[in-house]
Amino acid sequence: MKIVILDGGTTNPGDLSWNPLEALGELTVYDSTPPELVIPRSLEAEALILNRPALDRAVLAQLPRLRFIGLLATGYNAIDTKAARELGITVCNVPDYCAELVAQQTISLLLCLCSNVHRYSEAVKEGRWQEAVSLNYSICPLTELSGKTLGIVGFGNIGRRVAALGQAFGMKVLVYSRMAKELPAGFRQTELPELFSHSDVVSLHCPLTPETRGMVGEALLSFMKPTAFLINTARGGLIDSRALAEALNTGRLAGAGLDVMEQEPPRPDDPLLTAKNCVITPHIAWSSREARARLIETVADNLKAFQKGTPRNVVN
Repeated sequence: MKIVILDGGTTNPGDLSWNPLEALGELTVYDSTPPELVIPRSLEAEALILNRPALDRAVLAQLPRLRFIGLLATGYNAIDTKAARELGITVCNVPDYCAELVAQQTISLLLCLCSNVHRYSEAVKEGRWQEAVSLNYSICPLTELSGKTLGIVGFGNIGRRVAALGQAFGMKVLVYSRMAKELPAGFRQTELPELFSHSDVVSLHCPLTPETRGMVGEALLSFMKPTAFLINTARGGLIDSRALAEALNTGRLAGAGLDVMEQEPPRPDDPLLTAKNCVITPHIAWSSREARARLIETVADNLKAFQKGTPRNVVN
């Protein structure tokens, strides 16, 4: 089987091995592939492995040998899965490979907003120790999580992990999920308006769909307490960027922690880049060495299962 990896450098910049996939066929690896080279590099492939390149119907129709698409990711919105199914192409993703790290990054962003460690460290290094102490009571107050309410939007594996971590800090947990689920002791399920109204922290862990795109806009943000924080480690498109920036800049929201943006990299004029108390990391909550190693192993397992006629993690 001819296997082509279109953007291997994103997952493996050189610190891991492609051996699990090399064992399954003739492997060609490209660090990255611009849109104009996707078709030329994929023409002979029976299996395509990729993270970010988009494959729409027009592209897929020009790849007659292709039978398998293995995503180096959980999300698959860049693939026309309906067209792939109609063309006899199996598409498989990798669920949960980075759930622990995303939950960790979620709490890291929250603690950054609550404790302002980065701002205090900068002040001390600049010789402003005493000024930094006084900032504690005004510009950079510390926030205790114990006794606060954490609202989890989306209660899959990552949402569950974040909720458990919040509970470990002594937080009360509210949950919104489209599917009725049995909740652990101490958690309460509610609707979005109530969750946004009562939460001191709202953390997003739902997929990006036509129904959820721009979900967190002016309406839901208006329910939030002016002392509350919004965390997003799911998909940038869940949030109306301008509405969030306005809420931060006018003091209607205390802060936001984001690992994802509506456009990545963000446009230079993205309003969140200059919004008040908005902490942004460059979509790194999936990229520990441990998580990337699990990613490669699972993609190989997906392809191996396909070759045996028992495909797994199929999304189409």
